[in-house]
Amino acid sequence: MTPLAAVAIPFIGAALIALASRRPGLRDLICFALPVPLLLTVIGLAVNRIAGGDAMTQQLIELVPGLEITLAVEPLGLVFALLASTLYIVATPYAIGYLKAGGYSNLARFMACYAIALGAAMGIAFAENLLTLYLFYEILSVSTYPLVAHTGTEKARAGARTYLALLLVTSVGLMLPSIIWIWDATGTLSFSSGGILAGGVPPGAGALLLVALLFGIGKAALMPFHRWLPAAMVAPTPVSALLHAVAVVKAGVFSVLTVALYVFGLDYLRGLVTQPFMLYVAVFTMLAASLVAMHQDNLKARLAYSTVSQLAYIVTGALLATELAAIGGGLHMLMHGFGKITLFFCAGAIYVASGINTVSGMDGLARRMPLTMLAFFIGALCVIGLPPTGGFWSKWYLVSGAWSAGQYVVVGAFMLSTLLNVGYLMPPVMRAFLRPVPGDDPAHRRLAEAPPMCLIPLLVTAAGTLVLFILAAPAYQLLAMGIPGQ
Repeated sequence: MTPLAAVAIPFIGAALIALASRRPGLRDLICFALPVPLLLTVIGLAVNRIAGGDAMTQQLIELVPGLEITLAVEPLGLVFALLASTLYIVATPYAIGYLKAGGYSNLARFMACYAIALGAAMGIAFAENLLTLYLFYEILSVSTYPLVAHTGTEKARAGARTYLALLLVTSVGLMLPSIIWIWDATGTLSFSSGGILAGGVPPGAGALLLVALLFGIGKAALMPFHRWLPAAMVAPTPVSALLHAVAVVKAGVFSVLTVALYVFGLDYLRGLVTQPFMLYVAVFTMLAASLVAMHQDNLKARLAYSTVSQLAYIVTGALLATELAAIGGGLHMLMHGFGKITLFFCAGAIYVASGINTVSGMDGLARRMPLTMLAFFIGALCVIGLPPTGGFWSKWYLVSGAWSAGQYVVVGAFMLSTLLNVGYLMPPVMRAFLRPVPGDDPAHRRLAEAPPMCLIPLLVTAAGTLVLFILAAPAYQLLAMGIPGQ
């Protein structure tokens, strides 16, 4: 079990899915089987690392001396890899069930791109240096473009163009030049505990690099470079789940945490003149996106702006530049993944079973879809940050980190944002459970849950948010292993 195996398994699976495109039974079997060896490999790597094993490193390609494509197993990357590989287990049957129920075509192409995206996420999680991270970051952007445009409509193609254009403009225009600058200034791109810029890059240049890298990591969706995320909502719901919970946005915030911890270092980061500016950009994004979410009637659009806001929590945790806040950011990456995939699974199940895609159309829906709406309620609690879900712990450590840093304005922003979370996530629940069914049609009162392949995954992920409330300590301990000073 090596990091290369974790990266290679999804890519090999994608090739096998493409080869089996004309044999639906074999194609589906490969799709169902593929996440299992990936998860087992990541678990094996995590067990070895937790047990005190050395950080396994594998060099793949040496471009020039000191400039390599290299993989390594580190605690923060393991948390991201465990999240992605675990959710891949439930996302696969959901995607197949949803696409078949919706009558979509080209399932082999869809699932092959899905697998490539997971392989790219593994490459990001196990990147040993900035060059490796950048390579897989771009593979992830390109491989998800066909998923966003999957329906082939003009609206889908336009949304996909916006999606890819913004991600490439930010990464090629800001992230890549920053990486070249760092290589020229320090002679290395390898991640290091405590950072690599101190002593090699003066604070003035470091301040510019901070702005360029944080905006350049467009997948973190800091305003004003967030529009790609709502634009991608034209995609089928399984893609939305992949974008918002499993791979894309989590790759963005994971990259931000990695850059903050292992490129800048927390001590160096605190001394940069642009650190307060970027911190308040993240805080503004957190609040502004929540306000926009409250005014979205389309359920997926509401959840999309919710994601923009929640990602800003993690970026804020990184920019607070304290060990406790960084751990809180890592925990929120994990907890939000389970909570948000549950909400998107529920949104897709509601649409498949009833054709409803708006909040205003959800009146009395819990009478027809009680299990789906119960899962939606649990997922909403996790995103809000309330017990008994894992989201409580991540927000607790984020607030504690801000308080310990003396950032009381940020503490207040966390509290206000949490109230706004309630404001946009509870109305769908209240409409579904408390309002009467519209009209007198008996069909509106009969149970009509989504097909089992859509229903079971959302129940599993909802249960996962509850399990993480109880088992948050192992995740905390794993993150603490990789945080300087812990």
